[in-house]
Amino acid sequence: MEEEFSAERLKPEDSPDKNSSCRTSDFYRVKPNLPKRFNHPEKLRGYSKKTLHPLYQTTNQTYGSKKPTVHEMPTAFHGTCRKFSENTLRCGMYKDNGFNTTLEKSPITGPNAINVLQDRITFHRSVCSERNQETGAET
Repeated sequence: MEEEFSAERLKPEDSPDKNSSCRTSDFYRVKPNLPKRFNHPEKLRGYSKKTLHPLYQTTNQTYGSKKPTVHEMPTAFHGTCRKFSENTLRCGMYKDNGFNTTLEKSPITGPNAINVLQDRITFHRSVCSERNQETGAET
């Protein structure tokens, strides 16, 4: 019995590499709501056919250039609910009309300096004076 099963299962024409028309449902139990693109992996497009120079080819490019087989396809599909997105489309995105009144203060130059980074001379003086205060030396 086991010999019949293994011989029946390992026929060369059933191999996913030899026969490109294999379906995922031929090998695995799939959910009834599985999209056709997952049941027929040979119909997936977008995999690179042009060859790259082997010196500049990364391992991710090598892995991503190979089409998936039926053994790598999902057997179930759980779509997301679009209720929030549809409501946002109908009503529109929230718009904040508030007025920002805070000053941008740099943690590098201290709490009293306001946008000193754009003025290079002032920025240099503030950084040097901060270092001198820490070490106790004067410029």
